Amino acid sequence: MAKNTGEGFRRGAVSGRTQFQRPDGNWQKRDEHSGQLMPVKQSPGPYKGVAKEHDGRDTPRSPENWDK
Repeated sequence: MAKNTGEGFRRGAVSGRTQFQRPDGNWQKRDEHSGQLMPVKQSPGPYKGVAKEHDGRDTPRSPENWDK
């Protein structure tokens, strides 16, 4: 489980979640298990500790691997 350090970063990764940047520039999370869209981040920049969908940290449960 990811833990906040209080210094602007997290230790560890958030599991079971990925994020992508929407056309409007905001970041949105997606549940890897169901593919369900989760909250949209309103502040600038991506979520901390959540894998980006196209960075290679996706697990076998991520949407890119559903047909495999």
